[in-house]
Amino acid sequence: MLKRFWEYFEKDRLYLIGSFVFVTLESLFEMLIPLIMADIIDVGVPSGDRDYILRKSLAMVGLALISLLLGSLYARFAARAGQGFGAELRKALYRKIQGFSFATMDYFKPASLITRLTSDVNGLVNSVCTGIRPMVRGPVMMILGLFMTISMSPQLALVFLIAMPILGLCLFLILRKLGPVYATMQRMLDQVNSVVQENLIAIRTVKSYVRGDSEIQKFGLANENFRQSSEQAFHHAALNMPCFQFVMYGTIICILWFGGNFIRQGTMKIGELTGFLSYVMQILNALMMISNVFLMLSRSMTSAGRILEVLDTPVDMPDGTASRTIRRGEITFEQVSFKYRATAREFVLSDISLQIQAGWTVGILGGTGSAKTSLVQLIPRLYDVTSGSLKIDSLDVKEYPMGHLREAVGMVLQKNTLFSGTIRENLRWGNPDATEADLNWACRIACADEFIAQLPQGYETMLGQGGVNVSGGQKQRLCIARALLKRPRVLIFDDSSSAVDMTTEAKIFSRLAEEYQDATKIIITQRVRTIEKADCIVLLENGKISAVGTHEQLMESSPIYQDIYGLQRKGAVV
Repeated sequence: MLKRFWEYFEKDRLYLIGSFVFVTLESLFEMLIPLIMADIIDVGVPSGDRDYILRKSLAMVGLALISLLLGSLYARFAARAGQGFGAELRKALYRKIQGFSFATMDYFKPASLITRLTSDVNGLVNSVCTGIRPMVRGPVMMILGLFMTISMSPQLALVFLIAMPILGLCLFLILRKLGPVYATMQRMLDQVNSVVQENLIAIRTVKSYVRGDSEIQKFGLANENFRQSSEQAFHHAALNMPCFQFVMYGTIICILWFGGNFIRQGTMKIGELTGFLSYVMQILNALMMISNVFLMLSRSMTSAGRILEVLDTPVDMPDGTASRTIRRGEITFEQVSFKYRATAREFVLSDISLQIQAGWTVGILGGTGSAKTSLVQLIPRLYDVTSGSLKIDSLDVKEYPMGHLREAVGMVLQKNTLFSGTIRENLRWGNPDATEADLNWACRIACADEFIAQLPQGYETMLGQGGVNVSGGQKQRLCIARALLKRPRVLIFDDSSSAVDMTTEAKIFSRLAEEYQDATKIIITQRVRTIEKADCIVLLENGKISAVGTHEQLMESSPIYQDIYGLQRKGAVV
């Protein structure tokens, strides 16, 4: 796992290595201080040599200052390495997520991906920024401390041979419990984020149905589950301190007991015991640091596993490599079947065979759940067909580079999305290089110029997040204009004029027919009147094609189409 993350330190490896070097040197200089202190007690104090005591004291101060400087350099280098690592890891994760298909996004869920991109990455960053010091300092101080204590008194050093295995056993038992608990805690955090995200996106619906109390209860349940899992994790982690203190105080008592006997027997001096105790405290602190490192690594490993799950997810939509470009926009469905998951029992679309000539206007009609949206989402490869083939200009869509395919296929989604920024910035999502003439052309066809002209700042009018300060119909017209700016060869309208009045809708499609004739246009709608003049109308029922033909042909041959048309005419008359 460490090898996997090493590549994300590429820009800051010198800082990472420097932090290891500085903390190692800091530990070495600190380990010399107790040795000098022992000399002061055993040599300087009995002899009364003030110069000797002063020299040794200045040496201790010098070592302390050097250690302080090295510690400051370590902190600076570790912070640079950790934050640089975090930035690169977040970029890699975000880039990976951008390449996910809709099916993969459905598997991970947006709230979980947000947690992995923020909380889990921050956990690893904190492990680098704050973990290098105890990770290096602990073993260095323990090894040097053991060496010094053994050289001063091998008999007293035997106490550690008993204390260390006891502490190791306690730590093992704690970590054995902590790993699964940390995994559960992160899953509970995913649920909290999911509830918050869902509530904030649908806040208008929540308020209009006066369901605030219900949402508070839902959040309270998710929050309580997260609290309980967090408490359980910290309950196990908190056992580390009492276990350590038990071993530490037991060790100190034993050393004082045996050391006092050695002093009475004349085999040890008071200064040696004082220095020995100083090294003992440093060794025990080192052991505490090592145990904390293991606790930190236990949580970090959970986060690392969740991050690698995203990074290791195979791309289920490999990019095409064909050099051909889409010029005409002819679309061919050949016995296409589709289901969202390979394990699903039933197909959403079954045995779809359909020929759409370049430049045609095609209407798609069907009841709720008839898979109209699923059908058109296959064209720009938002999902891939499960079986059969889908071709544009006689070449399978899988052969085209993804970027070119989606540039050539403009799609106005059923759910309109606008971003924070000006109207101009939102429109230029379709074409960053669009001129004023291009904007005017697209907005005129989409009938968006009618309301933009009335705004005091025109194209410079600021839109709130999601376009909260424009109406549903205005959103739809802006999204249509944005798609037109791409000048796509295939233009798909997924029920994208439902919030527009029938007069404006008629204007939009009339202008499209006049000013954008070459493009293939696919219109999903519930209004027969919208597609009455289409070159071809496809009637879907339960994921299958029920009938195909012009309005006149379907009026003669399709009872279902006749019923839909009759009901809508009756409603219009009433």
